[in-house]
Amino acid sequence: MTDRIRLVYETHAVTEDNENGIATGRLPGRLSGRGRVLAVELGERRRGTGLDAVHTSDLRRAVETAEIAFAGTGVPVHRDARLRECDYGALNGAPVEAVAAERGRRIAVPFPGGGESYRQVVDRTREFLNDLAATEARHVLLIAHAANRWALAHLFTGAPLEALVDAPFVWRPGWEYLLVRGRPFCRNGNESSP
Repeated sequence: MTDRIRLVYETHAVTEDNENGIATGRLPGRLSGRGRVLAVELGERRRGTGLDAVHTSDLRRAVETAEIAFAGTGVPVHRDARLRECDYGALNGAPVEAVAAERGRRIAVPFPGGGESYRQVVDRTREFLNDLAATEARHVLLIAHAANRWALAHLFTGAPLEALVDAPFVWRPGWEYLLVRGRPFCRNGNESSP
């Protein structure tokens, strides 16, 4: 067994809400026609790369992306609530601009109306990674949301959440990380010594 897991993160495919300027948050969401095409392309991009498993948020838009991308491949797909988008509380389903205006204020303070903070997203993403590090997987794909992408960047590179949440989104075909077994993530975003 190798001491590292090759971890690839991909965003869920484009949703109807994305196309309409809506920040879905914890709502299920649904892929658009273009999103279904992009999910097929994700599968074509990642099939045959030696994936041991796909781990996806349990929100419908991420599950639908994984189902389309990996239909008939035999690659196991696991749903995990820890990979959900940030809960925007009263702003789930609000216009993107309304949520974007709040992001910088929600690093440690939860979104109003029962939401969560981005630090809480980091905490549950860290918990997921620590559990993943205890498996025998060697190559794993994560399909999740923007908040998880920021959490991964923060945990693996130490980049400040404040900068990540306000940076413009530039799509790309995946972000890759190496997860070291037996070296759990600390609160400050760096890996601890074994």
